[in-house]
Amino acid sequence: MNKLTVNLMGKAVLTLSFIALLLTGADAQCLKNANGEFVLPDGTPCPNAIVSAVPFLRITADARSGAMGDAGIAISPDANAIQFNASKLAFATQPTALSVTYTPWLRALGLQDVYLAYLSGYRKLSDLEAIGVGLRYFSLGSISFTDLNGEPLGTGNPNEFELKASYARKLTDNFSAAIGAKFIYSNLAAGQAVNGTGEIIEAGLAGAADISFTYERELEASLLRVGLAVSNIGSKITYTNSINRDFLPANIGLGAAWELELDDYNKLTITGDINKALVPTPCLENCDTDGDGILDYKDQSPISAAFSSFGDATQSGEELKELMYSIGLEYWYDEQFAVRAGYYSEDRTKGNRRYLTVGLGLRYNVFGLNFSYLVPTTNQRNPLDNTLRFSLLFNFAEAGSADAGN
Repeated sequence: MNKLTVNLMGKAVLTLSFIALLLTGADAQCLKNANGEFVLPDGTPCPNAIVSAVPFLRITADARSGAMGDAGIAISPDANAIQFNASKLAFATQPTALSVTYTPWLRALGLQDVYLAYLSGYRKLSDLEAIGVGLRYFSLGSISFTDLNGEPLGTGNPNEFELKASYARKLTDNFSAAIGAKFIYSNLAAGQAVNGTGEIIEAGLAGAADISFTYERELEASLLRVGLAVSNIGSKITYTNSINRDFLPANIGLGAAWELELDDYNKLTITGDINKALVPTPCLENCDTDGDGILDYKDQSPISAAFSSFGDATQSGEELKELMYSIGLEYWYDEQFAVRAGYYSEDRTKGNRRYLTVGLGLRYNVFGLNFSYLVPTTNQRNPLDNTLRFSLLFNFAEAGSADAGN
């Protein structure tokens, strides 16, 4: 059983969710130097990671993308396309596909009951349109709750899930678009009382929408695909009756993939994604100018926050530091065996997640199996350190057809 002390004061219950991403630097003592920039006592830049509620929505569940540095916006469409860019489904070559993924979480700490499960699939309605569905379930295992004095308050089984549906359609022979809607449920400490108020913590509920676009064009012995995806634009979420609500992990991502047909048996894909959170940058001083007890940047509406996130950073060059980069390679031999590798990079002040990824893919008739493994390259702990995750795929295609992505 996981042992976790929960400070049930105000919004601190969100610690249960944030701990899953092991964000660091939130409590660092930042000082302002002579140039007006915030730094740590040793003079290095002050960490200022963007934080949102329900971060499990941004966990890469697909083992294929997980092996390519978490790049997935522009790779060939498969049963997991709805996770990154549902508009790719309009270009899928198979009529129906289904995927089941299991991702162990925090296994490096010896935890056995924390995991992410993902079920997704699509159905082509015609050559022009498709629908996709996805169910994401995140279990935080068994948690022991205690009060500020360490007295036991019982145990619980925190869990979160997302249910999503999308519709994709070709607008031209080379261009498609998709819209999606999702329901989000987050039960972190339901039934526990907030110390000193008597208020009971409830499960958080929210709704959100996604929109995405894909352009692909065949070149000589190759194919170029570009995708743009905006995700998790929706209501704020709270676990009490407080008006101090938290943002969902809204995101905008741009990806490109170049598929090269080397010969009749060999195929290589080179891909890359750039992502940016559409969530306000936390302020470091004078954060509540109107004195209402709510940080000014959290007073914004989700739409206003998404637009302002492109220019609300106060430190020099901080906006560019908020970009996250993924690059990946995928090699297929005879459409049956795949080798993958990738790299993910994030600025040290925005989470400092940097890691290499590797993986394999196998396909036999309608069945496919993908594996991925994460290798950390910094001292920053990652919940997937040295963890093997896998996806099982079912491609219900006509005889003789094949989708290179699955």
